[in-house]
Amino acid sequence: MENEVKEPALKYPLISPEDYLAMERSATEKHEYFKGEVFAMSGASLEHNRIFHNIYGQLFTHLKGKDCTPYGSDLRIHIPANSLYTYPDISIICGTPELTDEWSDTITNPAVIIEILSKSTADYDRGGKFTLYRSIQSLKEYILIDSTQTCIEIFTKQFNEHWLLSEYKKLTDIVEVKTISFQLLLQEVYTDVFSEK
Repeated sequence: MENEVKEPALKYPLISPEDYLAMERSATEKHEYFKGEVFAMSGASLEHNRIFHNIYGQLFTHLKGKDCTPYGSDLRIHIPANSLYTYPDISIICGTPELTDEWSDTITNPAVIIEILSKSTADYDRGGKFTLYRSIQSLKEYILIDSTQTCIEIFTKQFNEHWLLSEYKKLTDIVEVKTISFQLLLQEVYTDVFSEK
C-alpha cells in the first residue's frame, strides 16, 4: 500500500539537537530525533486520516473552554530524559504548555498521547516508542488506535508508576479517557474507516 505510514527510516549522520532543530524548522517534511540520529517520517494512509478526524473533532469540542487542549501531529514533543523529539498523532496538554525555547513549537508536558497505528509502525509505537514516552513525567495515558482493525488500547499510569492496559475491540465498546473525563464510542472512532474494503 503506497500511502501506508512507515516506521521512521534513518536518513542522516549523527547531529546535535541544536542542528536537528535548525534543520527541522526549515524542512518540508517531518523527522524524529533520537540520540543524534534523525529519522524521516512518511505520510499517513486514508484510514489513518479518517480516524484522526473522527476523534480529533470530538476531542476539540469536548475540551473547548477547559484546561486541556488537543493538538495534532504538527506539534513536536521533546523528552529531555532520553533526547527524543517526535510528533505524536494527537497530544493533549493540560495546564500551561512547557516550551523548550522561544520558538513555541516544541513542548515537554503532554498529559495524553494518541498514536494511530499502521502495520509498519505498530511494533515501534507499542514497544520502543512507548518505552521512551514513559519517561514523560506529565504523561498519564497512552492511547493506541489500530487503523487496520477495530482495536483501541489505553495504557493508564498507576500510582506506583506501573501502566495498566485496557483493550477495546467491539464497535459497541465505550472508550474512557480518564485524564480528560472523555468517553467515545468505538463506532464513532471507526466511522467510514473500513467502508471501502
